[in-house]
Amino acid sequence: MSEALAIAAPTAGKREPGRLWIVPPAALLALLFFYPLALIVRQAFLDDGGAANAAEIIRVLHSRFFLNALVNTVTISVAATAGCLIVGLVLALILAFVPFPGSGFIARLIDTFIALPTFLVTLAFTFLYGSAGMLNSGLMEVFSLPLPPVDFLYSTWGVVLAEVTVYTPFILRPLLAAFSLVDRGQIEAASVLGARPFRIVRQVILPAAVPALIAGGSLCLLLTVNEFGIVLFIGAKGVITLPLLIYGKAIQESAYQVACIIATINIALSLGLFGLYRFAAGRLGA
Repeated sequence: MSEALAIAAPTAGKREPGRLWIVPPAALLALLFFYPLALIVRQAFLDDGGAANAAEIIRVLHSRFFLNALVNTVTISVAATAGCLIVGLVLALILAFVPFPGSGFIARLIDTFIALPTFLVTLAFTFLYGSAGMLNSGLMEVFSLPLPPVDFLYSTWGVVLAEVTVYTPFILRPLLAAFSLVDRGQIEAASVLGARPFRIVRQVILPAAVPALIAGGSLCLLLTVNEFGIVLFIGAKGVITLPLLIYGKAIQESAYQVACIIATINIALSLGLFGLYRFAAGRLGA
């Protein structure tokens, strides 16, 4: 017994080297992320003298430019997320349950949109639907029109369409994973019993897709709320979102305190949506 205690004593006194590995990444994370974040929050709540800045915060929260940007952000993100859910669900149903040659290639091709920069899709839309794009040029030539007939691109709906195109794969991928777990025997049994395709989709397939729709939808909502490149590149008149407003106040107007106040609100909104996404992903089993 004494020999066992003598052997265990030096072992207990040794430090576990594995615990020290947390120090470098924690220090790097604190330096590159938490410290700049703390500076933004401090600039938002305190003035240059270190006093509380409640009056300026209230002024910004009640300002027309902030309220308009908040409404635009929520409207665009909700509309784009709804569009992604609808398009992603339809594509996933076709790719998973309507076999045709090349379906796997189509799914992989849609996945490549995740790797593309957002401005690249917007640039392609400009070539297609812009004032001097292929569609307008063709219509003006065929019907001898003096002005471009299609002008939706430089509006809120142009931003929504571009975001739907970019972020639909974030809905499609979890849906395909969820549909791969659906028991095909239940679908065949329902079909044999006379159930129509829409009823099979509603009662057999969709219940299995709900967690994937929630997880993918909350992720799309988070990404569209923070989207900057698409809104900036399209340059829709009057369409100012929170990220674009932060950029304008900080870079163009040098109003850093106002930019930090808006950025802090945007961070809080993003963290709330990220928490929703993690909760939904946990329910999905991701």
